Amino acid sequence: MLTLAIVSGLGLGAMYGLIALGFYMTYAVSSTVNFSQGSSVMLGAVLAFVFSQQLGWWLVPSVVAALALCAVWGALVERLAVRPFVRAGSSAWLMSTVAVGIVLENVVLFTFGKEPRSFPSPFSGAHLRIGELDIYPLQIAIPVVGLAAAFGLAVFTRRTRLGQALSAIVQNPSAASLMGINVSVAVTASYAISTVFAGVAGILIAPLVTVSADLGTLFGIKAFAVAILGGISSARGVVVAGFIFGLTEALVTSFVGSSYTNILTFALVIVALAVRPHGLFGLAAVKKV
Repeated sequence: MLTLAIVSGLGLGAMYGLIALGFYMTYAVSSTVNFSQGSSVMLGAVLAFVFSQQLGWWLVPSVVAALALCAVWGALVERLAVRPFVRAGSSAWLMSTVAVGIVLENVVLFTFGKEPRSFPSPFSGAHLRIGELDIYPLQIAIPVVGLAAAFGLAVFTRRTRLGQALSAIVQNPSAASLMGINVSVAVTASYAISTVFAGVAGILIAPLVTVSADLGTLFGIKAFAVAILGGISSARGVVVAGFIFGLTEALVTSFVGSSYTNILTFALVIVALAVRPHGLFGLAAVKKV
Protein backbone atom coordinates (compact mmCIF):
# COMPACT_ATOMS: atom_id res chain seq x y z
CA MET A 1 0.00 0.00 0.00
CA LEU A 2 2.85 2.39 0.80
CA THR A 3 4.53 1.83 -2.57
CA LEU A 4 1.26 2.30 -4.44
CA ALA A 5 0.58 5.51 -2.51
CA ILE A 6 4.04 6.83 -3.40
CA VAL A 7 3.57 6.04 -7.10
CA SER A 8 0.14 7.70 -7.07
CA GLY A 9 1.51 10.67 -5.11
CA LEU A 10 4.33 11.23 -7.59
CA GLY A 11 1.79 11.38 -10.41
CA LEU A 12 -0.42 13.82 -8.54
CA GLY A 13 2.58 15.88 -7.52
CA ALA A 14 3.82 16.17 -11.10
CA MET A 15 0.38 17.34 -12.22
CA TYR A 16 0.12 19.94 -9.45
CA GLY A 17 3.65 21.07 -10.22
CA LEU A 18 2.81 21.54 -13.91
CA ILE A 19 -0.19 23.72 -13.14
CA ALA A 20 1.73 25.62 -10.45
CA LEU A 21 4.52 26.33 -12.96
CA GLY A 22 1.90 28.27 -14.88
CA PHE A 23 1.21 30.42 -11.82
CA TYR A 24 4.97 30.94 -11.46
CA MET A 25 5.35 31.99 -15.11
CA THR A 26 2.77 34.77 -15.02
CA TYR A 27 3.72 36.00 -11.57
CA ALA A 28 7.45 36.10 -12.30
CA VAL A 29 7.02 37.99 -15.57
CA SER A 30 4.10 40.31 -14.82
CA SER A 31 3.39 40.08 -11.04
CA THR A 32 -0.10 38.87 -11.92
CA VAL A 33 -1.74 35.48 -11.51
CA ASN A 34 -4.17 33.76 -13.84
CA PHE A 35 -6.94 32.48 -11.59
CA SER A 36 -8.61 30.81 -14.57
CA GLN A 37 -5.76 28.28 -14.62
CA GLY A 38 -8.05 25.53 -13.35
CA SER A 39 -10.42 26.02 -16.27
CA SER A 40 -7.40 25.76 -18.60
CA VAL A 41 -6.78 22.27 -17.20
CA MET A 42 -10.32 21.38 -18.20
CA LEU A 43 -9.94 23.06 -21.62
CA GLY A 44 -6.93 20.95 -22.55
CA ALA A 45 -8.71 17.72 -21.60
CA VAL A 46 -11.97 18.63 -23.35
CA LEU A 47 -10.29 19.75 -26.58
CA ALA A 48 -8.11 16.62 -26.74
CA PHE A 49 -11.22 14.48 -26.13
CA VAL A 50 -13.23 16.25 -28.84
CA PHE A 51 -10.46 16.01 -31.43
CA SER A 52 -9.51 12.38 -30.73
CA GLN A 53 -12.81 10.77 -29.71
CA GLN A 54 -15.49 12.80 -31.49
CA LEU A 55 -13.65 13.92 -34.63
CA GLY A 56 -11.58 10.75 -34.92
CA TRP A 57 -8.15 12.39 -35.14
CA TRP A 58 -5.02 10.53 -34.12
CA LEU A 59 -3.94 11.18 -30.57
CA VAL A 60 -0.76 13.15 -31.31
CA PRO A 61 -2.40 15.72 -33.65
CA SER A 62 -5.27 15.98 -31.17
CA VAL A 63 -2.91 16.81 -28.31
CA VAL A 64 -0.92 19.30 -30.41
CA ALA A 65 -4.08 21.07 -31.59
CA ALA A 66 -5.51 21.14 -28.06
CA LEU A 67 -2.35 22.68 -26.61
CA ALA A 68 -2.14 25.23 -29.45
CA LEU A 69 -5.68 26.37 -28.68
CA CYS A 70 -4.84 26.46 -24.97
CA ALA A 71 -1.96 28.83 -25.80
CA VAL A 72 -4.35 31.05 -27.80
CA TRP A 73 -6.77 31.04 -24.87
CA GLY A 74 -4.01 32.06 -22.46
CA ALA A 75 -3.00 34.93 -24.73
CA LEU A 76 -6.62 36.11 -24.94
CA VAL A 77 -6.97 36.01 -21.15
CA GLU A 78 -3.94 38.26 -20.78
CA ARG A 79 -5.02 40.67 -23.51
CA LEU A 80 -8.67 40.97 -22.50
CA ALA A 81 -8.89 40.15 -18.80
CA VAL A 82 -5.54 41.27 -17.38
CA ARG A 83 -3.78 43.94 -19.44
CA PRO A 84 -6.55 46.62 -19.37
CA PHE A 85 -6.68 46.54 -15.57
CA VAL A 86 -2.90 46.44 -15.10
CA ARG A 87 -2.52 49.49 -17.36
CA ALA A 88 -5.16 51.30 -15.32
CA GLY A 89 -3.28 50.47 -12.11
CA SER A 90 -6.18 48.38 -10.86
CA SER A 91 -6.06 44.96 -9.21
CA ALA A 92 -9.44 44.06 -10.73
CA TRP A 93 -7.61 41.48 -12.88
CA LEU A 94 -7.95 39.21 -9.83
CA MET A 95 -11.73 39.01 -10.26
CA SER A 96 -11.52 39.29 -14.03
CA THR A 97 -9.47 36.11 -14.41
CA VAL A 98 -11.82 34.29 -12.05
CA ALA A 99 -14.76 35.49 -14.16
CA VAL A 100 -13.32 34.35 -17.50
CA GLY A 101 -12.67 30.94 -15.96
CA ILE A 102 -16.31 30.67 -14.89
CA VAL A 103 -17.45 31.83 -18.34
CA LEU A 104 -15.28 29.19 -20.03
CA GLU A 105 -16.59 26.43 -17.76
CA ASN A 106 -20.19 27.37 -18.55
CA VAL A 107 -19.55 27.61 -22.29
CA VAL A 108 -18.06 24.11 -22.19
CA LEU A 109 -20.99 22.94 -20.05
CA PHE A 110 -23.51 24.09 -22.66
CA THR A 111 -21.56 22.88 -25.70
CA PHE A 112 -19.80 19.75 -24.46
CA GLY A 113 -22.56 18.68 -22.08
CA LYS A 114 -22.68 18.00 -18.36
CA GLU A 115 -22.21 14.24 -18.54
CA PRO A 116 -18.65 13.14 -17.62
CA ARG A 117 -16.87 11.22 -20.41
CA SER A 118 -14.16 8.60 -20.10
CA PHE A 119 -10.99 9.37 -22.06
CA PRO A 120 -9.15 6.21 -23.19
CA SER A 121 -5.39 6.49 -23.36
CA PRO A 122 -2.73 4.17 -24.85
CA PHE A 123 -0.96 4.48 -21.49
CA SER A 124 -3.94 3.38 -19.39
CA GLY A 125 -4.40 -0.12 -20.78
CA ALA A 126 -2.10 -2.97 -19.83
CA HIS A 127 -0.34 -2.61 -16.51
CA LEU A 128 3.17 -3.41 -15.45
CA ARG A 129 3.71 -6.06 -12.80
CA ILE A 130 6.49 -5.09 -10.38
CA GLY A 131 6.61 -7.63 -7.57
CA GLU A 132 3.12 -7.63 -6.10
CA LEU A 133 2.38 -4.15 -7.41
CA ASP A 134 0.37 -3.35 -10.56
CA ILE A 135 1.45 -0.02 -12.11
CA TYR A 136 -0.18 1.50 -15.17
CA PRO A 137 2.16 3.17 -17.67
CA LEU A 138 0.24 6.42 -17.26
CA GLN A 139 1.26 6.54 -13.60
CA ILE A 140 4.87 6.59 -14.76
CA ALA A 141 4.26 8.87 -17.75
CA ILE A 142 2.76 11.69 -15.65
CA PRO A 143 5.80 12.34 -13.39
CA VAL A 144 8.14 11.83 -16.36
CA VAL A 145 6.28 14.44 -18.41
CA GLY A 146 6.09 16.76 -15.40
CA LEU A 147 9.83 16.63 -14.80
CA ALA A 148 10.49 16.96 -18.54
CA ALA A 149 8.32 20.09 -18.66
CA ALA A 150 10.21 21.62 -15.73
CA PHE A 151 13.55 20.78 -17.37
CA GLY A 152 12.29 22.11 -20.70
CA LEU A 153 11.27 25.39 -19.06
CA ALA A 154 14.76 25.75 -17.58
CA VAL A 155 16.38 25.12 -20.98
CA PHE A 156 13.89 27.46 -22.67
CA THR A 157 14.64 30.36 -20.33
CA ARG A 158 18.40 29.93 -20.69
CA ARG A 159 18.90 28.91 -24.32
CA THR A 160 16.20 30.71 -26.36
CA ARG A 161 15.83 34.37 -27.23
CA LEU A 162 12.28 34.58 -25.87
CA GLY A 163 13.29 32.71 -22.73
CA GLN A 164 16.17 35.07 -22.12
CA ALA A 165 13.83 38.00 -22.65
CA LEU A 166 11.46 36.58 -20.04
CA SER A 167 14.36 36.12 -17.62
CA ALA A 168 15.45 39.72 -18.19
CA ILE A 169 11.94 40.98 -17.48
CA VAL A 170 11.83 38.94 -14.27
CA GLN A 171 15.04 40.59 -13.07
CA ASN A 172 14.24 44.18 -14.15
CA PRO A 173 11.27 45.05 -16.41
CA SER A 174 12.35 48.67 -16.90
CA ALA A 175 15.89 47.75 -17.90
CA ALA A 176 14.57 45.01 -20.22
CA SER A 177 12.33 47.56 -21.95
CA LEU A 178 15.26 49.96 -22.40
CA MET A 179 17.22 47.11 -24.01
CA GLY A 180 14.55 46.79 -26.69
CA ILE A 181 12.62 43.84 -25.26
CA ASN A 182 8.90 44.03 -25.97
CA VAL A 183 7.56 43.53 -22.46
CA SER A 184 3.92 43.31 -23.58
CA VAL A 185 4.65 40.46 -25.98
CA ALA A 186 6.69 38.67 -23.31
CA VAL A 187 3.84 38.93 -20.79
CA THR A 188 1.39 37.53 -23.36
CA ALA A 189 3.83 34.69 -24.05
CA SER A 190 4.05 33.89 -20.33
CA TYR A 191 0.26 33.53 -20.18
CA ALA A 192 0.26 31.33 -23.28
CA ILE A 193 2.98 29.09 -21.83
CA SER A 194 1.25 28.88 -18.44
CA THR A 195 -1.98 27.78 -20.10
CA VAL A 196 -0.14 25.14 -22.12
CA PHE A 197 1.25 23.70 -18.86
CA ALA A 198 -2.30 23.53 -17.50
CA GLY A 199 -3.52 21.89 -20.73
CA VAL A 200 -0.80 19.24 -20.53
CA ALA A 201 -1.83 18.46 -16.95
CA GLY A 202 -5.47 18.17 -18.02
CA ILE A 203 -4.67 15.80 -20.89
CA LEU A 204 -2.51 13.62 -18.64
CA ILE A 205 -5.01 13.38 -15.80
CA ALA A 206 -8.15 12.94 -17.97
CA PRO A 207 -7.77 9.15 -18.47
CA LEU A 208 -7.49 8.67 -14.70
CA VAL A 209 -10.67 10.61 -13.93
CA THR A 210 -13.39 11.76 -16.34
CA VAL A 211 -13.66 14.67 -18.74
CA SER A 212 -16.26 17.26 -17.71
CA ALA A 213 -16.74 21.02 -17.51
CA ASP A 214 -15.72 21.15 -13.84
CA LEU A 215 -12.66 18.90 -14.20
CA GLY A 216 -10.08 21.55 -13.35
CA THR A 217 -11.75 23.51 -10.55
CA LEU A 218 -10.31 21.67 -7.55
CA PHE A 219 -7.03 20.95 -9.32
CA GLY A 220 -6.56 24.67 -9.95
CA ILE A 221 -7.16 25.53 -6.30
CA LYS A 222 -4.72 22.89 -5.10
CA ALA A 223 -2.11 23.97 -7.65
CA PHE A 224 -2.34 27.56 -6.43
CA ALA A 225 -1.80 26.30 -2.89
CA VAL A 226 1.25 24.42 -4.21
CA ALA A 227 2.56 27.60 -5.88
CA ILE A 228 2.24 29.54 -2.63
CA LEU A 229 3.73 26.68 -0.61
CA GLY A 230 6.78 26.38 -2.84
CA GLY A 231 7.29 30.12 -3.16
CA ILE A 232 5.53 31.46 -6.23
CA SER A 233 8.67 33.30 -7.36
CA SER A 234 10.70 30.05 -7.50
CA ALA A 235 10.22 27.54 -10.33
CA ARG A 236 12.18 24.90 -8.41
CA GLY A 237 10.09 25.60 -5.34
CA VAL A 238 6.71 25.06 -6.99
CA VAL A 239 7.87 21.78 -8.57
CA VAL A 240 9.21 20.44 -5.26
CA ALA A 241 6.09 21.63 -3.43
CA GLY A 242 3.96 19.87 -6.05
CA PHE A 243 5.57 16.53 -5.26
CA ILE A 244 5.34 17.16 -1.51
CA PHE A 245 1.65 18.04 -1.78
CA GLY A 246 0.89 15.09 -4.07
CA LEU A 247 2.70 12.58 -1.87
CA THR A 248 1.03 13.95 1.26
CA GLU A 249 -2.38 13.73 -0.37
CA ALA A 250 -1.83 10.16 -1.54
CA LEU A 251 -0.49 9.00 1.82
CA VAL A 252 -3.36 10.59 3.75
CA THR A 253 -5.89 9.03 1.35
CA SER A 254 -4.32 5.58 1.67
CA PHE A 255 -3.74 5.44 5.42
CA VAL A 256 -6.30 7.83 6.92
CA GLY A 257 -9.13 7.97 4.39
CA SER A 258 -10.28 10.13 1.51
CA SER A 259 -12.70 12.00 3.79
CA TYR A 260 -9.73 13.58 5.57
CA THR A 261 -7.54 14.23 2.51
CA ASN A 262 -8.36 17.89 1.89
CA ILE A 263 -8.64 18.67 5.60
CA LEU A 264 -5.19 17.38 6.49
CA THR A 265 -3.33 18.46 3.34
CA PHE A 266 -4.54 22.05 3.50
CA ALA A 267 -3.96 22.11 7.26
CA LEU A 268 -0.36 21.11 6.60
CA VAL A 269 -0.10 23.90 4.01
CA ILE A 270 -1.22 26.40 6.66
CA VAL A 271 1.33 25.08 9.14
CA ALA A 272 4.12 25.18 6.53
CA LEU A 273 3.28 28.78 5.59
CA ALA A 274 3.16 29.76 9.27
CA VAL A 275 6.75 28.53 9.55
CA ARG A 276 7.84 29.77 6.09
CA PRO A 277 5.54 32.71 5.18
CA HIS A 278 7.19 33.21 1.78
CA GLY A 279 7.06 29.54 0.86
CA LEU A 280 9.62 26.78 1.08
CA PHE A 281 11.92 28.36 -1.52
CA GLY A 282 10.53 31.89 -1.69
CA LEU A 283 12.47 34.94 -0.54
CA ALA A 284 11.13 37.99 1.22
CA ALA A 285 10.98 41.03 -1.03
CA VAL A 286 13.59 43.68 -0.31
CA LYS A 287 12.02 47.06 0.43
CA LYS A 288 13.84 50.36 0.34
CA VAL A 289 13.16 52.72 3.24
